[in-house]
Amino acid sequence: MAYDYSHEPHRTVFLIDNKSFYASVESIERGLNPLRTLLVVMSEQENTNGGLILATSPMAKKIYGLKSNVSRQRDLPVDKHLIVVPPRMNLYIKKNLAINDIFREFVANEDLWPYSIDESILDLTHTWRLFGKTPRAVAQLIQHTIRHRLGLYTTVGIGDNPLQAKIALDVYAKHDPNLIGQISYQTVPDTIWQITNMTDVWSIGQRTAAHLARMGITTMKQLAHANPYALKQELGIIGTQLFALAWGIDRTKISERVITREPSIGNSQVLPRDYSNQVEIEIVIKEIGEQVAARLRHHHKRAGEISLGIGFSYAESEKDGRGGFHQTKRILPTNRDGDLVATLQLIFRQNWHGEVIRNVAVYTGRLAPDTGEQLNFFEPVDQQIKATNLERTLDTIRDRFGFKGLIYAKSAMHGGTAIQRASLVGGHNGGNSYD
Repeated sequence: MAYDYSHEPHRTVFLIDNKSFYASVESIERGLNPLRTLLVVMSEQENTNGGLILATSPMAKKIYGLKSNVSRQRDLPVDKHLIVVPPRMNLYIKKNLAINDIFREFVANEDLWPYSIDESILDLTHTWRLFGKTPRAVAQLIQHTIRHRLGLYTTVGIGDNPLQAKIALDVYAKHDPNLIGQISYQTVPDTIWQITNMTDVWSIGQRTAAHLARMGITTMKQLAHANPYALKQELGIIGTQLFALAWGIDRTKISERVITREPSIGNSQVLPRDYSNQVEIEIVIKEIGEQVAARLRHHHKRAGEISLGIGFSYAESEKDGRGGFHQTKRILPTNRDGDLVATLQLIFRQNWHGEVIRNVAVYTGRLAPDTGEQLNFFEPVDQQIKATNLERTLDTIRDRFGFKGLIYAKSAMHGGTAIQRASLVGGHNGGNSYD
């Protein structure tokens, strides 16, 4: 079975990655060349159990073999030339916004999709001819523009669809002298099918690769020529998707945004240390529950379902045989702190048996519009209205002065994390300057 490419959408899609983004931004801020500087960005030890390396400059990666989000402080070599800096997430967000503003000079806003803080997808199907003779020439123009204005190096994948652009970026662009990779339907046999390390391909992880290997599939060419019905029978809908992936098929159109059918509002936290004390754990659960309730009110929503996920520490997981537990309960639609926290505490007390924990996650579902006050018969009406007004007043104060403008005393107790977490961006230090 083969795909007839004549029936597939042919677009001109770029996937642009900012090379070693955090480390490059820090190098430029110090007046250094991002490609030649020995620099790593390392998160705070208290937030990541010993300090996690979030980004490495290309030279630090080449010389020391350091890997982002894998290597830790203990892996750092003793070298006076190596610069180690804390993250400044606010700065990286500012640079990301500036980069995407440059992209908007080449595409309409609806044809731009910021994929992550360091990657963006551009659909230049209707505009690339305005800027160059070929898509590759336009890619070079975009690279030069970003390099000239911001000092950052970018890598570009070009494809007839987003999938091809992603594979071109991840697998081939880094080996090109101009940091540009390109795949089209016509070149799939010479590009995608030549990939022998399955995990190099976006969406194929170690477990999926191992499952495919048990089926006798170890290369992308073998995947493309496997029986698609056997793949679906073995892997479900994922098998069908993998077969399409091997043929370079992706019918996504960037301007047509996908609407999530089951929206959810929640938050999670990796704790700064192992927690075993019930009082401390419940303080954190209460803090996160109240934060989720505030987000519900901000979005004018009520939740009819709430979930609590507890992740055990590594040592506890080894001893217990489980990574933690996750439970969901249906509730009367609400966005009140007390209602949500009471349910979370009930779930916790019913399922926790003294295990040491390291992660807490709270999510709400079955969202409905917050169109009025939902009263109950078990509490005086004026007391219910007073509680709701108090919470909304707290929201107003925090919107104006920040979360730390008004906090509960419990958050200052031992084990509380809300105050420290309020200064983080994406789980790391927001940062204003470097030391």
